[in-house]
Amino acid sequence: MPERTPIGGRALALVPMTENRTSPSRPPTWDREALRAPHARADKAARVEAMFDAIASTYERVNTVASLGRDAVWRRRAVAAAEVGPTDVVLDVCCGTGDMLRAFAAASPRPRLIIGVDFAAKMLARGVYDGLGDEMWLIRGDALRLPLADESVHVISCVFGVRNFQDLQAGLCEMYRVTRPGGRVVILEFALPENRLLRWGYRFYCERVLPRLATLISGDRSGAYHYLPRSIQTFEARGVLAHRLEQAGFASVSVEGMNFGGVVLYRGQKPGAATSQAAR
Repeated sequence: MPERTPIGGRALALVPMTENRTSPSRPPTWDREALRAPHARADKAARVEAMFDAIASTYERVNTVASLGRDAVWRRRAVAAAEVGPTDVVLDVCCGTGDMLRAFAAASPRPRLIIGVDFAAKMLARGVYDGLGDEMWLIRGDALRLPLADESVHVISCVFGVRNFQDLQAGLCEMYRVTRPGGRVVILEFALPENRLLRWGYRFYCERVLPRLATLISGDRSGAYHYLPRSIQTFEARGVLAHRLEQAGFASVSVEGMNFGGVVLYRGQKPGAATSQAAR
C-alpha cells in the first residue's frame, strides 16, 4: 500500500513519480509558432504538463460550460462500454482532476480498485475525490512509462488524453502492457465530424467561440484553448487511431461517434482469457 499523503486537504493514496521533472523557470506556452504542428514538437510533453497545471483550478468548470454538460454523458458511456466487474482493477490514464475516477466509482457494480495516473501535479491536487477512500490510488506518473506491473489491470481508460501524448504509439503500447488478458480499453477523444456542414460548425465553435469563452472563464495565459482546436485538427483520424490500437495489440476494436461525430468512443480488448483475479 502506498504511503498515505494529504492532497487538497484529503488523505489519499499517492505514489510519487518514478521520474522527476525539472520545471522550467518560465513554463512554455502554446504560441503561434508552437501551434503550427503541435504533435511534432519535441517539447510537447513539457508544454502539455505546464498547460494543464495552469488551467487546473477551472478545468472542470470550463469542460461543463463548453460542452453544455454533455461531457458527463460521454464519460458514463465510456464506463458502460468498459463493462466493469466488482473484482476489477481500473486504471484511468490522464486522470486530471478525477472526473472519470468519480464516474467509475458511481458504476454498478463498482470496481474493487480505481487507479488514476497523471503527470500534472496541480491537476491531481485540484481533484475532487469525495467518497472514493481506500478504493482509489493516485499516481503522479507519465503515460508513456506507467509505473505499474505487466498485466496488472482489468480495465484501462483515457478520456481526451491520448491526443496529448508525446508519442501516441508508445502510450497505446503501455496501455496494452499493463492490461490483463481479456481486459478492456476505452478511449474518448475529440474528432472532426465527417459531415462537411457539421465540420464547419464544429470548427467555427472550437476555433472562434471556445477559446474566447474558455479563456474568459479560466483567465488562461498558457494558450490551452488555442491548443485544443489545433490539436484536434492535426490529430489522427478516427480510422487511423483505431488501427493504432490494433497495432498495439488490442483486438475487437470498435469506434462509436457521439456529439454529431465530434467525440469518438474507442473500445478494444486484449486477447486472451478474461480473469477476475485481483491485481498483483
